[in-house]
Amino acid sequence: MTQQDRDRLVALKKAKKGLITQRQAAEEMGQTERHIRRLLVKLRKEGDQAVVHALRGKQSNRKMAEKMKAEAVTILSRKVYRGFGPTLASEYLDRRHGIDVSRETVRAWMSEARLWRPKEQRVGKVHMWRDRRPRCGELIQWDTSEHDWLEGRGPKL
Repeated sequence: MTQQDRDRLVALKKAKKGLITQRQAAEEMGQTERHIRRLLVKLRKEGDQAVVHALRGKQSNRKMAEKMKAEAVTILSRKVYRGFGPTLASEYLDRRHGIDVSRETVRAWMSEARLWRPKEQRVGKVHMWRDRRPRCGELIQWDTSEHDWLEGRGPKL
């Protein structure tokens, strides 16, 4: 249990004993009053473990199996798939091998296995904004052309 969990537990126990209101406990914990009520019910049922997330220390339910990952990396290591990017590789894995994973997952797997290296991002053109004029609607206009507008009859404009 982390220090933050302990602090939350103290606030919940104060609210349970009636030393502070549920609203005050919610403000102290940065949660809603409804969530505080939910946690108080859970505290009565489960005890102090109510403040600890149920999946802490466990593997995610969405994690892909290591066997599937190893199989996909083995397939993508073949000469046929050399030069494939993550998007095309994920499409081929799905169509030809029945491994349905997102392109971002394939991208991570390929990067980890050093089968694909992302290109370095280029910085786009930097547009320098002009300073704003002090009054609304004010605009400075000038002509930067080299044309002799007065055809030699006056000063160069």
